[in-house]
This record gives sequence, C-alpha cells and structure tokens, in this order.
Amino acid sequence: MQLIYAAASPFARKVRVLASETGLTPRLELIETSVLPVSVNERVNSLNPLGKIPALLTDEGEALYDSRVICEYLDSLHDQPRLFPTDPTLRWRTLRLAALADGLMEAAVLTRYERAARPVERQWDEWVDGQLSKVRRGLRSLNDDVGQLQGPLDIAQIGVACALGYLDFRFAELSWRNEFPGLVAFQDKFSERDSMRSSAPAAQ
Repeated sequence: MQLIYAAASPFARKVRVLASETGLTPRLELIETSVLPVSVNERVNSLNPLGKIPALLTDEGEALYDSRVICEYLDSLHDQPRLFPTDPTLRWRTLRLAALADGLMEAAVLTRYERAARPVERQWDEWVDGQLSKVRRGLRSLNDDVGQLQGPLDIAQIGVACALGYLDFRFAELSWRNEFPGLVAFQDKFSERDSMRSSAPAAQ
C-alpha cells in the first residue's frame, strides 16, 4: 500500500500512528509530498479530487481518503484489538471524541494556512480568531472529558494526541499547556509511545 502524506500534517500523523500501533507500517510505502490550497498537486488530486492528504492507495489499486476512512480501513487489516470499538455505547462515545479531535486539527491547520500561505496584507484576523476559538472550545471540552481518554488504546486517543502534538508543533504561542492540566498529563504520557516518537515532525 502507498500512503501519500506530509510529515507536518496531524491527519497524516494519525494514520501513521495507527499503522505503527497495529503493526501495519511495514506494509506501507510512505510517499511524502506537500499540498497548499493555492497550488496544484497532480499526484494527490489523482487520488483525492479534493486535493487533500493523506491518501492511501490500497494493494488492490483503490484510492481511499480522508484520514478517518483510511484509519478505519487499516483497522480492518490486523488481528489485534480494534481501535474503532464495535460495542455501540463505546463506539459512539469514541467516535465523538475522535471527531472533536479532527475538528480541532482542521481549525488549527486552516489557521496555519491563513498565516503562512496568505500575504500578510490579505490576512483576516477575525477569521483567525474564530478558528482559534474553535480550538480553545475543543480543548476545554476534551479536558473536561479527559477521563474518557483512558483504558485500551483507541482512535480517539490517537486523534487527540496528534491534535495536541500539532498545537505544540505549530502553535506554541497558544500556551494550551498552561490551561488544561488533564490534557497535559494525557499528552505527556501518550507521547512516550514509539508510534508518536517515530511520527513526530521535525522542527521547521
């Protein structure tokens, strides 16, 4: 299988962490690339018409996207405990937390695009503030529910860890660690996992 990804993407990191935790990394050919909303990446567009990463090309030649779909697909390929729970009560709670983590990532990535890709004179501060408000509300909710990020490994834990890792990587000025001690404790412990260490983006 081929995974088209960017090292800095928290969504791609989520896929790589899941692959590592389930022993699937040796089955993946990692193809690093980059995408921007204002440029064309034909390779990515041929796999995902939305032009977003990550994208997975399966052994059968089928293209899968986005990270949620890729993660659930990979979770069907191993014989270890599933990271997407099948028990109805646990499944919906886990998927809700995973969706919140994805939303936090999306707001942070959009803010990064606005600041890094748009000319300074065209940047919209109020829009950035709105995105960062989503991030803070998400962090507050996750901190309130941090007790649900315990127990056997699941997709919610992976998603939250990758979202928080992206904030540490790109948004140190938010100082989220000063406000959400429950998440700090979770993140510091989860970041010790080999899957997180091996997928950490290099400082840029």
